[in-house]
Amino acid sequence: MRGRRSVHEDFWALQDVSFDVPEGSTFGLIGSNGSGKSTLLKCLAKIYYPEKGSITPYGKVAALLEVGSGFHPELSGRENIFLNGSILGMSRKEIQAKYDEIVDFSGVAEFIDQPVKNYSSGMYVRLGFSIAINVDPQILVVDEVLAVGDAEFQDKCRRKFSELRDKGRTVILVSHSMEMVRDMCDHAAWLNHGHLVTAGEADPTIQAYLDSLGSAGEREGGHG
Repeated sequence: MRGRRSVHEDFWALQDVSFDVPEGSTFGLIGSNGSGKSTLLKCLAKIYYPEKGSITPYGKVAALLEVGSGFHPELSGRENIFLNGSILGMSRKEIQAKYDEIVDFSGVAEFIDQPVKNYSSGMYVRLGFSIAINVDPQILVVDEVLAVGDAEFQDKCRRKFSELRDKGRTVILVSHSMEMVRDMCDHAAWLNHGHLVTAGEADPTIQAYLDSLGSAGEREGGHG
């Protein structure tokens, strides 16, 4: 996966990245800004396609990559549930069957008939996440958007990730919060400038990343 910096120089967003994600795991992607994490998620979600190599997902993939992605701002929350659900591959009958569960988990029932352009970023994320998890994917791909949610919603997400893991589902997420990755993930991969540094169990991978950071403040916060 590459972009072009100039006429004479190629820039590879990802290069020689190879690892396995254990089925049924919650897998974190960590690294500093510009390390290639979000690009890799977009490859997993088939938004980008690698120029070399391949990605082999086993089962249906649902992705929540950006706040409001797949939503039409002029439509209501209710209408966007049906729109976004269909984009993610659900039939209208399936969406109707899960509608109440989607709205209940999102916590936006009071505003469900308002245009989503009036929603806060947190409401966007809660509704988008609620739709994505109810697609019942084998693999759920989640970018930094969960950081927008409040503590209560993040706790609901943790419980939902545990439920998905118990069902043998796989969650792949990006976060700059090492506390969140340590709390939610059992495996992780550390990327740096488009290359894989290490991948394996979450705790030693996170610790290796934190040890690489220079200042005490970075060590505490885990920000890249």
